[in-house]
Amino acid sequence: MTESSQDEQVVDPAAPEAPEATGEQDVPAPRPEAPGPESDSDSGSGSGLGSGSGNDTEVPVSEAAGDPLAEELAAEEEMEDDLAVAQRAVGELTNDLQRLQAEFVNYKRRVERDRELVRENATYAALAPIVEVLDTIDRAREHGEVDGGFQAVADQLERTVERLGLAKFGQPGDAFDPTFHEALSHIGEDPEVTVTTCKVIAKAGYRIGDRVVRAAQVLVVDPASS
Repeated sequence: MTESSQDEQVVDPAAPEAPEATGEQDVPAPRPEAPGPESDSDSGSGSGLGSGSGNDTEVPVSEAAGDPLAEELAAEEEMEDDLAVAQRAVGELTNDLQRLQAEFVNYKRRVERDRELVRENATYAALAPIVEVLDTIDRAREHGEVDGGFQAVADQLERTVERLGLAKFGQPGDAFDPTFHEALSHIGEDPEVTVTTCKVIAKAGYRIGDRVVRAAQVLVVDPASS
């Protein structure tokens, strides 16, 4: 009774099942061996060998740390390039400024010329009809009919038109110039003249600046023929 109870084992349902014996035993993994003197020497020799091979290829100091001279030259070249670019830009801007200044000067001159032309045209339009009045005053003066109050009015009118730019020209003895004189007729020859000369002024001429309002109407004489 006692033996059978020893042979029988009580199986706990919660306990894990024991692996079945297969007849083969697990072989324990080999433990790493501690390095010995030879391994230390080998590793030392290996590291020495590696360091030796590294020393065979030396890195230049200029490449490793940078060559100051090369860096300075590169910086100077860069500065020279920047200076050249700046000088070229300044030159272009200067040319543009000079061109704009020349255009402005030409425009200003053209405006002033046009303004002067407008002023001359307005003066011409205002004073041209007065020429006939001045002719009447001249004929009255030749006949001695300009006196008293009329003389003051005539003088004031002549001064006013002269101040406005209307200039009177044409005197006996002037050399004949078809630009300023209109020859009504030839009245012969005169040994005292060497060129065709205005002998008699029928009507005085008037001009505003270089613009002839009316040419002087004259009688001319020619030099004596040889």
